[in-house]
Amino acid sequence: MGCQQSLQGSDVSKVRTIYLNEPIRNNFCKNSISTAKYSIWSFLPRYLYLQFSKAANAFFLFITILQQIPDVSPTGKYTTLLPLMIILTISGIKEIVEDYKRHMADRLVNTKNTIVFRENEWQVIMWKEVKVGDIVKASNGQFLPADMVLISSSEPEATCYVATSNLDGETNLKIRQALLETAEMQTEQLSSLSGKIECEGPNRHFNTFIGTLYLNGKSPVAVGPDQVLLRGTQLKNTRWILGIVVYTGSETKFMQNSIKLPLKRSTVEKVTNVQILVLFLLLLAMSLVSCVGAILWKEGHGGDIWYIGTKDYSSHSLGFDILVFIILYHNLIPVSLLVTLEIVKYIQALFINWDEDMHYEGNNVYAMARTSNLNEELGQVKYLFSDKTGTLTCNIMTLKKCTIAGIIYGNLSNRSDTVLDNLSASPSAITESGGFNDPTLLQNFENGHPTRDYIKEFLTLLCVCHTVVPERDGGNTTYQASSPDEAALVKGMKKLGFVFTTRTPSSVTINAMGENFTFEILNILEFSSNRKRMSVIVRTPTGKLRLYCKGADTVIYERLSDDSLFVKETLTHLEYFAKEGLRTLCIAYTDLTEKQYQQWLMEYKKASTVIQDRRQSLEECYDHIEKEFLLLGATAIEDHLQARVPETITTLLNANIKIWVLTGDKQETAINIAYSCKLLSTKMPCIRLNSNSLEATQQAVNQNCQDLGVLLGEENDLALIIDGETLKYAFHPEVKRSFVNLALSCRAVLCCRLSPLQKAEIVDVVKKHVGAITLAIGDGANDVGMIQMAHVGVGISGNEGMQATNNSDFAIAQFSYLEKLLLVHGAWNYFRVTKCILYCFYKNVVLYVIELWFAFVNGFSGQIIFERWCIGLYNVVFWFQCTNALVHSFILFWLPMKMLEHDMVLQGGYTTDYLFLGNFIYTYVVVTVCLKAGLETLSWNKFNHLAIWGSIIIWLVFFAIYSFLWPTIPVAPEMTGQVSVVLLCPHFWLGFFIVPIVCLILNLLWTSIRNTCNGTFLEEVRKMERGRVQELHLPTAFEKSVKTEHLRLPLSSQLHKVVFQDESVDRSAPRGYAFSQLEQGVITQEELIRSYDATKIKTSESL
Repeated sequence: MGCQQSLQGSDVSKVRTIYLNEPIRNNFCKNSISTAKYSIWSFLPRYLYLQFSKAANAFFLFITILQQIPDVSPTGKYTTLLPLMIILTISGIKEIVEDYKRHMADRLVNTKNTIVFRENEWQVIMWKEVKVGDIVKASNGQFLPADMVLISSSEPEATCYVATSNLDGETNLKIRQALLETAEMQTEQLSSLSGKIECEGPNRHFNTFIGTLYLNGKSPVAVGPDQVLLRGTQLKNTRWILGIVVYTGSETKFMQNSIKLPLKRSTVEKVTNVQILVLFLLLLAMSLVSCVGAILWKEGHGGDIWYIGTKDYSSHSLGFDILVFIILYHNLIPVSLLVTLEIVKYIQALFINWDEDMHYEGNNVYAMARTSNLNEELGQVKYLFSDKTGTLTCNIMTLKKCTIAGIIYGNLSNRSDTVLDNLSASPSAITESGGFNDPTLLQNFENGHPTRDYIKEFLTLLCVCHTVVPERDGGNTTYQASSPDEAALVKGMKKLGFVFTTRTPSSVTINAMGENFTFEILNILEFSSNRKRMSVIVRTPTGKLRLYCKGADTVIYERLSDDSLFVKETLTHLEYFAKEGLRTLCIAYTDLTEKQYQQWLMEYKKASTVIQDRRQSLEECYDHIEKEFLLLGATAIEDHLQARVPETITTLLNANIKIWVLTGDKQETAINIAYSCKLLSTKMPCIRLNSNSLEATQQAVNQNCQDLGVLLGEENDLALIIDGETLKYAFHPEVKRSFVNLALSCRAVLCCRLSPLQKAEIVDVVKKHVGAITLAIGDGANDVGMIQMAHVGVGISGNEGMQATNNSDFAIAQFSYLEKLLLVHGAWNYFRVTKCILYCFYKNVVLYVIELWFAFVNGFSGQIIFERWCIGLYNVVFWFQCTNALVHSFILFWLPMKMLEHDMVLQGGYTTDYLFLGNFIYTYVVVTVCLKAGLETLSWNKFNHLAIWGSIIIWLVFFAIYSFLWPTIPVAPEMTGQVSVVLLCPHFWLGFFIVPIVCLILNLLWTSIRNTCNGTFLEEVRKMERGRVQELHLPTAFEKSVKTEHLRLPLSSQLHKVVFQDESVDRSAPRGYAFSQLEQGVITQEELIRSYDATKIKTSESL
């Protein structure tokens, strides 16, 4: 009834009612989801908005409109419209192709199959057909298609395990339990199920749910988050479950946590828009100069130009003349730029897709550029935000090493490159090749080593002290565990000959080297983050009372008996394990007397019945008996990294890319992974912000900023670690700026226990505060927000959950592929795109400023020197470049002009005209800009030769054909016969060689002098490639950059002199403690495992 009151107190409009077995009355949103940019109906308006938000396209639309005004355009009505239509069509086709791929990816998700109960029978339907109110059946290993309320399960107590790492990043499994009123439901009862569920409306909170189940003829029952299974979670260790769908599609909690898909534009595109606006201002200046020139010309030559037949200037408006000159010079802005970039970027995307170095053979997945608009952004990334679970790690844990009685075992299993290659192939390879591998342990046990008894007790403890449940399937035994650490330990013991075989409600049985031993389980002292340990009290086969415990070194060591041995040795080994990034647990035990146990048991029963603060009372009770431990040793579990993660992170850090790890997992786990992947070092001080109030957070942040002093804002060899709860206070307006400054002063930042929206918020804050290019990479649904928020989003593909991939800009199968994606493809794309833009500006300024020079000799009449369609087709086939282009345009006009200054008589008595000069100049421009492209080319191949020499030949062939089109085709009558007179003129061929050489000789000399006297590192590498030199000789420029880097080091090296006043700074060596286990579940761990009886054979019953 409490839930009902909560519902009534909430916004009534958000309360929804779901009727059971009455589909007609349940009218809610569909279960299909879409990550595409366009639909059939939204494509045209949204695409046109995107295109005309680009300055160049908007400008050419403006020119096209002006050209339709009668007697204004000197270049015709359609010379701009046609190229613009071609550009929009090509860009539209590219957008359609890319969005079609997104629709196909969405289709893979929406067309997955699931089983629902409809019309009194089970039916197989697609995910997109699931509706609110459906009863869904899911089997072990399946992902859930919608948010649903659990009503029944195959497991005892109607429980089930779900993996939520796809939503919150946590590696431990969660337990959900159905209501007792529905726990026994089978197929026969489903058809008669009637009633309704009232619950809160859709929201983004994963850990909350308020609802009430009304079954006809029964009292209302409260439904909470412990009965809810969310879309995107995976059913684990459970044969089947039944659930009633409550939220579908965009109303699921997963989709509620996603942000609106932004329309991303690259930084280069934004800069290009600014440059185009500057060129537009230049165009206006040229138009005004021409208008002034026209006035002055007519005033000075008005009586001498009667043959032109111009009207008095008084009849002309200044605005009309400006429009004429704007249209005349409008091609100064390259209409071809955008379509050229579209084609270049599309080909670059194909290169990414085809790269065999980013081909993951494990599941035959290639890298995929889901959009080509952001290719060049990859080469400018300064901040990288990475998820942990499934992105840096493989979600697989194995026992790697251990220390028993002061002796370390497992050194023989150090990683090698060969093993790493095997590990990256498949999860099974990790299990087989990456586990504990040291025969010395069993040799010491079997050969009567002095530590034999310690070894036996150590292995026995790990087989008994856990919450794992064994299941037999024929001759095989599989283990169900909510804790991946416990599963790894039990499997590791099995490999060593100590096999956990049977669990009953009151005992566990192990097989130690072929001999069975049964331990009576008296009590389970549950794990919690505050306790950092878990214990079991058992009666051994010999009748002794013994307490086994495993936990963090800090809590175990303070409870050790004075008689405990190997304390210093074990501590040294723990530090060694931590340096390798392994997850450590200390192992200890103590013997109890009957009197001690009975006294404690009375205290325990009393604490179990306390009404207020029962959990705290139980933990205090546990503490009274967990003492006087005898240390046995410690374990070291490896949370397997993906292949080459440490090397990739080191390379990216060396490339001056800052890396932040954003995870929903526990802090200890994130820290261990950070050490394992070399993001953190043991000598690096760590600022840990774990505060429960705004005042405490503000004080810690301000104190650390004050302690850093002048080092604030510099990159220091310092790590910042913060949890999601503290982050809420850190983003308060009073603290936000100081916190961001502190975070940006650290070499590494780890943010733990974050919600999906917090991940996106961090990316957004850094993006706005720094103004640098950001990249986010992840593999789960909880990473979608930050992937969408970052300038560039990268999804890890190949996993069953495709939400991250479907919302990303680029998809790769392994984190290590980022190295080539950013440092090779990204750098090359950025370099090539910027060069392409500058070259487009250059070639247009070269050709169209010639019109300005021609205006000086044609009386500023608005006459064009080139044939109008040649002007438009020139484009269809920054400041240094523009200055260079102005010089070239000057040479290209005035040299041919002076060459033909005194006119000439051709064969047959024909004289030359303005178009004769124009064709001279146009040909020289084509040759010059093509050769200029050759000078800018760094790598020559057959395609470069085809493009450069082919362009020149194509123009000459086109010129020849175009001169004979009229009158067969009524186009360009003034061009008739031009090829005959131009190509036969000796002046033309003389200028064909001289003019381009005069234009480019200075560029060639400058490039040669620069590369000889002050060559870049790139030039040195190119020389090595040409000479096949194996030894690297650093050029002067690179040596200078290295020296500069060294000069910066002393500032950061002053960090050791900084005295941190705040207790949040930890300079101690890490011990590596980490343990994942379900806390505060719907039922306690003790209740859960006491409900299992492995002696009873489970049938594979089906519904």
